[in-house]
Amino acid sequence: MMTLATLERADALGGEERRLRIDLAAAFRLAAGFDWHESVGNHFSVAVAPGSRSFLMNPRWMHFARIRASDLLLLDGDAPGVMDGPGAPDPSAWAIHSSLHAHLPHVRCLLHLHPPHSTALACLADPEIKPIDQNTARFFDRIAVDLAYGGIADERAEGERLAKVLGNRSIMLMGNHGVLVAGETIAQAFDDLYFLERACQTLILAYSTGKALNVMPSDLAARTARDWEDYAEMSFAHFEELKKLLDAKDPSYAQ
Repeated sequence: MMTLATLERADALGGEERRLRIDLAAAFRLAAGFDWHESVGNHFSVAVAPGSRSFLMNPRWMHFARIRASDLLLLDGDAPGVMDGPGAPDPSAWAIHSSLHAHLPHVRCLLHLHPPHSTALACLADPEIKPIDQNTARFFDRIAVDLAYGGIADERAEGERLAKVLGNRSIMLMGNHGVLVAGETIAQAFDDLYFLERACQTLILAYSTGKALNVMPSDLAARTARDWEDYAEMSFAHFEELKKLLDAKDPSYAQ
């Protein structure tokens, strides 16, 4: 029965898990580089196979900028006593990720963190990402909003509630909290996270002028969101380019 496993080196693994470990470690390093991380909290995960309840996740309270592929925990979402053993993950991380992987098998990668601009927007009474440019329009009618924050999540019931809120969408603005981005791949989830934070930055800056927003008509915003679907392959190119920048600066993430 699989419980916790921290492996000595990622290159000792099979090809698919090794690739997932390297890509998820890269996502942590990149998030730190973009200043999206928060202290040694927040958490990313990826299921080891489509529909699997076994997933990789960051160790408890390890800084994103130091995480290597071999540091990632391998967790079985169905195993009892995961939180009782040595090297247990962060309680909030386990509560959220184990439940979402269990209840949303179509979601393979989950990125939860508190980036400054998207978190600031999530703290407004009206956190809607209004379509004022093509980046904000990318998310038109595509985001779940949770306004029922009840404190730090430390029970699986909260993860189950969040799974219901997210439903068949891939992005959630978590009121008074942060964001959750899901994807079929690490590259797709990370690209959505990148553009989400950019969109929120633009909207926050526009709000800060005190001037009226020039909001797109709904039909134009909907068409722009559909147009983004034609650029789906760009997410993979973007992530590979970012990994090349990591390789040039500090390739230790892949160890």
